[in-house]
Amino acid sequence: MALEQIKAQIAVLFQEMVNQPEDAHELQEQIREKLAELRAQGLPLPKDLVDLEKRLDTDFSEPDA
Repeated sequence: MALEQIKAQIAVLFQEMVNQPEDAHELQEQIREKLAELRAQGLPLPKDLVDLEKRLDTDFSEPDA
């Protein structure tokens, strides 16, 4: 799958995460799968996607208040 297609799919998943926060954990996993697809294809990850992955790690590792 082309880099631009995967980036577009990630954008859709991210928007779903905003619209349906109750499904955020499941959507986070789907985003990670897309990033893994890029890595498996040997494609370099764009900085914005690396930053997104780090932010998801941070956001989902914090306990709920």
